[in-house]
Amino acid sequence: MIVAENLRLALSALRANKLRSLLTTLGIIIGVAAVISVVSLVQGLQFLVTRELQGVGATFMEVSPDFGDQQNQGPGIVPRQVRLTWDDCQAIAKRVPGIRIMTPVVLGKALIKYRDRSHLPTLILGVNENWPEVRNHAVEHGRFLSKIDLEKHRNVVVIGRTTIRELELGDNPVGKEIYVGRYPATVIGVMEKKGQTLGEDLDDLVFVPFDAAVLLFGRNARDLVRLRLQVETVPQIPQVRDMITALLRQRHKIAKGQPDDFRIRVQDEILRSTQSILGSITAVVAGVVGIALLVGGIGIMNIMLVSVRERTREIGVRKAVGARRQDILVQFLVEAITLSSVGGAIGLALGWGVGVVLSKVLPGDWPPAHVPLWAAGLAFAFSAIVGVFFGSYPATRAARLDPIEALRFE
Repeated sequence: MIVAENLRLALSALRANKLRSLLTTLGIIIGVAAVISVVSLVQGLQFLVTRELQGVGATFMEVSPDFGDQQNQGPGIVPRQVRLTWDDCQAIAKRVPGIRIMTPVVLGKALIKYRDRSHLPTLILGVNENWPEVRNHAVEHGRFLSKIDLEKHRNVVVIGRTTIRELELGDNPVGKEIYVGRYPATVIGVMEKKGQTLGEDLDDLVFVPFDAAVLLFGRNARDLVRLRLQVETVPQIPQVRDMITALLRQRHKIAKGQPDDFRIRVQDEILRSTQSILGSITAVVAGVVGIALLVGGIGIMNIMLVSVRERTREIGVRKAVGARRQDILVQFLVEAITLSSVGGAIGLALGWGVGVVLSKVLPGDWPPAHVPLWAAGLAFAFSAIVGVFFGSYPATRAARLDPIEALRFE
């Protein structure tokens, strides 16, 4: 009953000074709104990335060249040439048991043309017939590259929805002739819609046979191959990874103690890396926004000190009729907590609204804003803690007032 009565008094005080209360909590409102809006966008993006990576399955693995160690070479030191060749990929396929399916990948960019239209896609990928199964990326219309296409060196291409739109290929592009770089190719399939992930348009990818990509991008492309594969079972992942590492170190003549010139990553590692990046973004924003919450807390302390001064006679009357020191302390502490909590609630609603609006106006298929319960609870709890911390001094000062001096106050 005492807490409920103090809460009623606190709300009455807020209603009596609406504008002052709003301006006082403005720092908390802005801080909480900023945190919640960023968290809502990051959580939505993390959900999208997690769904995309989990779609390829827990047995997914990628092997790629690693140029990281060359960036720390001293002056005058000639770095070792980093290579991951098609021969390496074939050796892995022959000598490493436990691999269910795999595809080499060559990446590059080239202008594609259809009649008087041209377009520069996000990426052109040279792959084999296993790509849809390895990456869980199916064909919506037509078909994907076949083993015969690769063996016969056919000039065929599979495209995405964005490419169709940019080249104005119409509703049925299968069978139409386009140019990929300087090479003519027949469209044989359209990939299913994937949207955007981390700013990359997955519907703007163009797939050509591996050998055609090597011809398109030059012989050096054959020495910088990326390998995507699926292991037969999850328990075999460590064994397959260790065998690939040993085989590549042997083929690349890497001495014991020297770092690998390649990188092997599994689904869990890619997911953890992405979550770490997104978590760092959230942490940096939260740290900056903490300054706004600090300013808001100082504002609450100042306004509560003014409130104590304005209500000095009221405090004296309450003490004269029997109110204890802790009663006065609790009254003003509840008022400070209520003030900051209301600001936190407004900031929470405002931040969610800003997140929803931003997710709709940002370019691409940005995922819907999502505010997890832990973020909402943490924002609300933190705003209440700000009220407790910065309201303690004014409340203590009010509780220590001498009733006789308070009654004499004008």
